[in-house]
Amino acid sequence: MILTTTNTIEGFKIADYLGIVTGVAINDQTLASGFSTSKYYKKIQESIDTVKERAFQNIQKNAKKLDANAIVGIKVEIELTTTNYPVVSVTGTAVKILV
Repeated sequence: MILTTTNTIEGFKIADYLGIVTGVAINDQTLASGFSTSKYYKKIQESIDTVKERAFQNIQKNAKKLDANAIVGIKVEIELTTTNYPVVSVTGTAVKILV
């Protein structure tokens, strides 16, 4: 599946716009790392990377349900809950491109 932040895919024609899709993921592991601030920030960074990957897997799964083979106009939002757990939301438009 082609994923892009742009509204078009160079070299491909969009045949059909199938709908807006979203993938959301939240960290479900503890971030405790003692009193080391640098270790804590590193844990948050690693957590965001992992959660972002899960959010992208979710958006692709939702696009496949619409029979899409690409997602255009992707926007990524990263937030921290009040307890500093990363939440990643990925939104885009599921499309069918001619291949």
